[in-house]
Parts: sequence; structure tokens; C-alpha cells
Amino acid sequence: MTRRVPQPGSVGTRREPEDTVGKLIYSMIASLDGYVADANGTFDWAEPDEEVHVFINDRHRSVGTYLLGRRMYEVLIAWETLDNADQPAYIRDFASIWKAADKIVYSTTLASASSARTRIERRFDPDAVAAMKASAERDITIGGPGLAGQAFEAGLIDGCDLIVAPAIVGSGTRAFPDHVALGLELLDERRFGNGMVDVRYRRPT
Repeated sequence: MTRRVPQPGSVGTRREPEDTVGKLIYSMIASLDGYVADANGTFDWAEPDEEVHVFINDRHRSVGTYLLGRRMYEVLIAWETLDNADQPAYIRDFASIWKAADKIVYSTTLASASSARTRIERRFDPDAVAAMKASAERDITIGGPGLAGQAFEAGLIDGCDLIVAPAIVGSGTRAFPDHVALGLELLDERRFGNGMVDVRYRRPT
């Protein structure tokens, strides 16, 4: 029996062929009514099956850096210590992808990192992230709606990769911040056998 592990849909993107510098992409699995977790803080309804997981793995291969809030980091840290022995190939694959990427965790309370290639920043600095984007050769992804909200407000988000789950949860943690407007162009979409749909949007150039 496969042990359940955290869903990886909070991070990851594929690079566009014409890209020459990294882009900052917000990527999440969300309910049809726009929540990443329900009122109880759970997201079982968003767990990807094998088809979706393999798709997410392929998307994450080009990720250079993850920007994460503390809560999202504490969810994803399980991939660092996952016992791969009894896991299927696609689970082991994502664990390797996670370990190979750099992580920046924004937290005022986290004392130290529990994963390799990880550093902690005490605050989100828009200027520092803009400089990171300008020098990055690979894409940067941002995970967690709270942290992403700061990037949206600073005008740093270049696109959104959203996997929509076939569920309406009614309330909970919203995927997108209030009072932020951003026009986007649809690049691609894909349907999965479990009813999930992937939609990829980018800011117009």
C-alpha cells in the first residue's frame, strides 16, 4: 500500500522556449470555487492521481528555485525525508526533483531549515525577488497564497499555472488575493481522467 504524501501542486512550471530569463510563476491546485484548502484546512479533494502527478513532475523539472511561506514549506518538507523504498516511480521522481531545487522560505518564526539547499528569509523583499528574476536562468515558482499575494501586489507575478479540482468547498483559504487585478493570456489547457483541468496563463508581453 502506498503511503500518502503531500500533494505537490503548490509549485512548478514549464519554461517557454523563447524565455531567456527566469519567470515567477504562481502554481497551485485549487477547487472550482477558488480555494486551496477548505474551512478545516484540509485538501484531500485536491490530491492528484498518478496521471496528474506525472504531469506535475514534468512541469517541475525546469524549476530552479521555490519561494515558500512557512506553512507551505512545512507541508512540502515531507518530500525531503520520504522513505522511497515502497513508493511508486512517480512519487520517487518528485522527491528527487524537490531535493534538486533551491528553496527560499519566508518566515519570522522558523529557526532553521529542515532541508538541503534551503535558506530562510525573514521578510519578502520585492526588490530582491526582482533581482533574482533578472539573473535567473531557470523559472522561479512561488507557493502558498499568502506569500503569492505579496508578489501579486508587488507586480512580480509573470503567470499562473492552475490545476482546477472538480470540487466546490464553499470556504477556506482563497487561492488568489483580494484587490489585485491582473490581465492574463491563456497559453494552454489540459484535461485529466480524474476530472481535473490544468490551465496555464501568462502576462501579456
